[in-house]
Amino acid sequence: MTNTVKCISPIDGSVYAERALFSEAEAFAAAARARGAQPAWAARPLSERIDLVLKAVEFVGQSTDRMAEELAWQMGRPIRYGGEFGGFEERAKYMAEIAETALSAEVIEESDRFIRRIEREPQGVVLVVAPWNYPYMTAINTIAPALIAGNTVVLKHAAQTLLVGERLTEAFHQAGVPEDVFQNVFLSHETTADLIAGRMFDFVNFTGSVAGGQAMERAAAGTFTAVATELGGKDPGYVRADADPVMAAEGLIDGAMFNSGQCCCGIERIYVHESLFDAFLAKAVEIVTGYTLGNPLEQETTIGPMAHARFAAEVRAQVSEALEAGAKAHIATFPQDDGGSYLSPQILTGVTHEMRVMRDESFGPVVGIMAVKDDKEAVKLMNDSRFGLTASIWTNDAVAAEKIGRQLRTGTVFMNRCDYLDPALCWTGCKDTGRGAGLSILGFHALTRPKSYHLKKA
Repeated sequence: MTNTVKCISPIDGSVYAERALFSEAEAFAAAARARGAQPAWAARPLSERIDLVLKAVEFVGQSTDRMAEELAWQMGRPIRYGGEFGGFEERAKYMAEIAETALSAEVIEESDRFIRRIEREPQGVVLVVAPWNYPYMTAINTIAPALIAGNTVVLKHAAQTLLVGERLTEAFHQAGVPEDVFQNVFLSHETTADLIAGRMFDFVNFTGSVAGGQAMERAAAGTFTAVATELGGKDPGYVRADADPVMAAEGLIDGAMFNSGQCCCGIERIYVHESLFDAFLAKAVEIVTGYTLGNPLEQETTIGPMAHARFAAEVRAQVSEALEAGAKAHIATFPQDDGGSYLSPQILTGVTHEMRVMRDESFGPVVGIMAVKDDKEAVKLMNDSRFGLTASIWTNDAVAAEKIGRQLRTGTVFMNRCDYLDPALCWTGCKDTGRGAGLSILGFHALTRPKSYHLKKA
């Protein structure tokens, strides 16, 4: 077994970063330090914990140019998009803003005879296993509320974004968060599983593949350790007959192609009312043919390489299988397509749900488009997936959107937008997308446990 973890840059295939994996002893020692530091951290006033987290966010914001360039090297996002600080800051600040309300006690009775209330206590030690596709924003979703609530945090970041964990701990330690309260670790899958099975954590937040989420749950089996998972999706968009097809195409195609399609809540299937199909498709093709595929370090690049050649290979395989089964491709191969990480975006029609491109997660710049005759058919197709993260409805009728939304098995229902995470709303999913409650007041509730006080006065 290798004793290092490497980030292979999608830009040129070079080793961009390499770090030594923690030994089993080092890993257990780190978790033990987090356990030892937690009571003193939780004992600090809530206002102090909030201030330290917000100060750390400020430090992260002082190096956004570095963030954008390092993300381009690590996972291929073009520097023209400026990194992730906007969403990172928005989420942290919102969770800080609602913390006092979210963590306040619920007083049932406070009389001359009884004190009855429910308080919220931190879970203890939180393990955050973060993904590479939005490495700052997905990590802060849990890190900020976990620390604010009084937990200590151990962060294990994806191999593809090795530097992000280091950058985050640098900022938090510079802000004054003690080193044992927030640690960055480099762990093998086996060591991670051993730590969870050994009850070294009280809460595990995992964002990644279905197989990875299943491994987390297996490791925690019998320990009663809470495991929250967000395992991606096959998110659908539906364009109703009353929608503006141009506006819908602009929104849905951006949702399908931004970040080279590497978004957990990216659009991967589109269903368009038959009366709008041709207009929608024409606009969608126009948008995608206008992209510039290339080196993400160049300002003119609008779509960069996929994070790894093996991810691009899976997308190519899905597209090839669909074409062999009768689908039609609408985008010619881009000159910059190298057969590796640099992958041409693609729009497919003539697709069916028998094809993997409409069934399996693609996580790349490809989307299949189907015509439907009405809402009933659209709902049936949107629900025909083992995933359930988000769904996007494009219409001028909010009542109809809510009616359709109630029939969908999904975590979030959008109307006239997609591929967005609102920190005031619960980020959650169902089916093979996993289960959990991130951000919003429910995010704080997931990272704490209720404790009841029933005090009878003498």
